[in-house]
Amino acid sequence: YKRQELEFLTSEDDVDTNYEKNVAEKKAIAEYAASTIQNDDFIYIDAGTTTKYIADNFNMNGVRIVTNGIEHARILASKGNEVVLVGGNVKISTDAIVGTLAVNTLDKYHFTKGFFGTNGISPKAGYTTPDINEALVKKAAMQKCSKSFIVCDSSKFNTISAVTFASFREATIVTNLCPAEFSKYKNIIVY
Repeated sequence: YKRQELEFLTSEDDVDTNYEKNVAEKKAIAEYAASTIQNDDFIYIDAGTTTKYIADNFNMNGVRIVTNGIEHARILASKGNEVVLVGGNVKISTDAIVGTLAVNTLDKYHFTKGFFGTNGISPKAGYTTPDINEALVKKAAMQKCSKSFIVCDSSKFNTISAVTFASFREATIVTNLCPAEFSKYKNIIVY
């Protein structure tokens, strides 16, 4: 599809509202992302709605998981997985742990793969989110990943939020649909 105008977002919906948007697309994206995980991986799963679908569908033993998603940790641990929930401040609107303590905790890890949500994608602005505290946690975790995936539906393309947490080429995007002007980029998997 074609969508070229940039949209600027200065705020975000709460997690319950976002969880109900583009459900079929998010589930398909999450299913594909989960299929990239292998038994010996040590993964990071970012808080977010598409990443929560990864937790919902995750069914693998032997994978160690670190997350800043409160509900993600509960879901994954209830399935018998070894899960670490980073410490820090609770951000109720996104069901996430954020802040300096979370960033400091992540500095100790080295992940084989990381799965991240985003509020916006732009080749120039990179991956963005409205909240500086969430951006700092995302950035810290992504820097510790051998391979990073941005999992998002197509509504995030050509959208910019207030804070960049990674440059466009720092991650592979897993999405359901890609705007025509993004087809030249090699770091996009359309699923």
